[in-house]
Amino acid sequence: MFKLSRINQVWLLPIGRYWRQNVQGSTSTEVENGISFRVLVLALVIVGIVSTDIAASTQFSLWAVPLSILGTTWSYYRRVGANVPVKFCIAIGMLIALGAFFGRLVGEMNDTRLALAELLIQLQILHSFDMPRRKSLGYSIVIGLILLGVAATISQTLAFAPLLLLFLAIALPTLVLNYRSQLGIQRLKVKNKKFDQQNSPILNFKFLIVNFLLIVGLGLAIFAVLPRFPGYQLRSFPVSAPINVQEDFTGRTILNPGYVREGSNQGNGNSGQGQGGTGEPGSVDSNFYYGFNSQMNQNLRGEMKPKVVMRVRSQAEGFWRVLAFDRYTGKGWEISRNEEVTTHRRPSWSYQIRLPLPIFTGRTRAVVQTYTVVSDLPNLIPAMAHPREIYYPAPVIAVDTENGLRSPVGLSEGLTYTVVSEVPYRDRTLLGQASTNYPKNIENYYLQIPPEITVKVRQRTEEILNNYNQERIANSAKTLDSAYEKALYLAQYIKQNYSIPENPLGLPFLSEEEDLVEAFLFKHKGGYPDHFSTVLTVMLRSIGIPSRLVAGFNPGQFNPFTGMYVVSNTDAYAMTEVYFPKYGWFAFDPIPNHPLIPPSIEDIETFSVLRQFWQWVAGWLPSPVTGFLNTLFGTIFGWLVRAIAWFLALFFQGWLGVLTGLILSTITAFFAWLGWGQWQQWRKRRWLKKLPPMESLYQQMLQWVAQQGLGKHPAQTPLEYASVSHQHHPPATAQLIDETCQAYVDWRYGGHTPNLNQLRQRWQELKKSAK
Repeated sequence: MFKLSRINQVWLLPIGRYWRQNVQGSTSTEVENGISFRVLVLALVIVGIVSTDIAASTQFSLWAVPLSILGTTWSYYRRVGANVPVKFCIAIGMLIALGAFFGRLVGEMNDTRLALAELLIQLQILHSFDMPRRKSLGYSIVIGLILLGVAATISQTLAFAPLLLLFLAIALPTLVLNYRSQLGIQRLKVKNKKFDQQNSPILNFKFLIVNFLLIVGLGLAIFAVLPRFPGYQLRSFPVSAPINVQEDFTGRTILNPGYVREGSNQGNGNSGQGQGGTGEPGSVDSNFYYGFNSQMNQNLRGEMKPKVVMRVRSQAEGFWRVLAFDRYTGKGWEISRNEEVTTHRRPSWSYQIRLPLPIFTGRTRAVVQTYTVVSDLPNLIPAMAHPREIYYPAPVIAVDTENGLRSPVGLSEGLTYTVVSEVPYRDRTLLGQASTNYPKNIENYYLQIPPEITVKVRQRTEEILNNYNQERIANSAKTLDSAYEKALYLAQYIKQNYSIPENPLGLPFLSEEEDLVEAFLFKHKGGYPDHFSTVLTVMLRSIGIPSRLVAGFNPGQFNPFTGMYVVSNTDAYAMTEVYFPKYGWFAFDPIPNHPLIPPSIEDIETFSVLRQFWQWVAGWLPSPVTGFLNTLFGTIFGWLVRAIAWFLALFFQGWLGVLTGLILSTITAFFAWLGWGQWQQWRKRRWLKKLPPMESLYQQMLQWVAQQGLGKHPAQTPLEYASVSHQHHPPATAQLIDETCQAYVDWRYGGHTPNLNQLRQRWQELKKSAK
């Protein structure tokens, strides 16, 4: 027979009583009653949601913020109840949110960060309806922090920075309240309410402000000096949503909105004349760079209006290469083999497209770059030299004969893709020793010059090289006995001896009979920036050095806080690439006010953020100050990098090198420990000097007895400690400790003047006897 008495026996067990009390809404559950704590936690969550919206251009906050406020209010008023029906509804809602997340995940395998963020926001809203305990509020704090972290990985502008600072400003008092709640301070009944308010950490704004500034300063310092190691990169790269393209893509057509085609203006470009690339006089488009086309007409005049076109996150600063030209037309350039394009498809399950690399020797490094298009661009894909992998949303891309990448559609606003390039190191010694026996396919396409100017340009080039000894700078010992040194010197010579007109429209148009290079060298003594690169390319060809014109973007303005390069349309330009057998193509920049060697990978790129941060700061300083600091810190930093590299190299030199490295590490650690101890002693002496005499003597006594093995516990009063000292010290020592503690208490709390001279003398005698 079923007996009810057995059920009653269950209620007598501890677990039964606990369950019954909670069902009945007993206060045995640890309930958080602090309103200010809850409001601050809600603020952290709202900041996390809003920051995600700003960084990812989403609209989660339109529905998430009101629901979070509603849920937090509900959970506060129902914090004591069991809320069993609400818990069931929350569980059902979480299952629905999880199902929706998996459904969205299938369609967005390229970048799951936003899908995860939306799932987290949904779970937080459901969770906000049941937050009776402090632990529940702690979960919400963690969710707000995770949302902020997601926003940080997506953000590409400084618009995220104010929210980060706001989150920190809210988090500090929130953590203080959380700690007070853990200690149960809010439950204490303090009679002297005025005293409680004055000593409450949450009201100590000086404490919060000082800690806020300290954390921000320390965080910026760590961010600046934190090394960036190339190997520490995720292999799941950011890519935007898939692009549907037509199946007849061949890659032969370049879509530049700045060019007029077949008598109509395609895209958003201005309808200027001569934009078809055939060499007629005309004006440049104000938005789009004229060189991103199969033909490049350099008989155009004017300038572009600056606007941001893309943001780049890269492991190394570089030239974002777009395309190259091999045939000089007299007034510009063209791609002679534009029809010879190879298409490459990606598998349906991946965004990765593998690209063939040219065969070359020499040391290389893989550089990861992620591009986000801000303003519409042609269907040419910028990338650093020698891309080996591209993670692109389109199912197919094309590669031309000059190793330029082409997309089936134009690069539209919001497009994101990632490129992994195998970038070679630039070794001047090896390139100077490169052979001049060029393959036939190189000679056939990269030594072409119009016959009308060949002899004249060659004579001028040889004249410049023959006069090297008279015109060289700083009496350089380098001889022009290699193609590399000749290219380097010619680029430097053109940069220093020819000029750019101040008025963008001041240079007259070329007539039908005129050649651009000839007019630059012998008539105008200069030209526009891209003309300098054209002249260098043709001059190198005239003396038998294969070269071509390459167009792309310079790195742009580096933002040390977002870690991204902000690239504008005015950052587009052309420079010269020279071919070296076995080593491939290397660029030279003859344009005035540009670095002679374009930026690329360096051995010190591990600390690239620190270097870029300094360059950004130096831009605000006067030139003399910048020069002095560059010399000072350049010397120190260069020595430090060389020392670190030498030390790490020891561990790759066999067992003797490893042993040497370990010995040096031990010696360095010993001296560091010794220096730390001396610094601590100096701080103690300095601190003691600032104290009142009696306080200083008392603290010296505590330090000495602590060294003897019996330190004072923080909870002990001076008199309690004095009474205990009789059990652990000789009578004379204990007596002196007792007298010193008594004198300290009389001075501190009674206002009596102690006999300091006598106490100091007795302590000195005691220390001497102890030694």
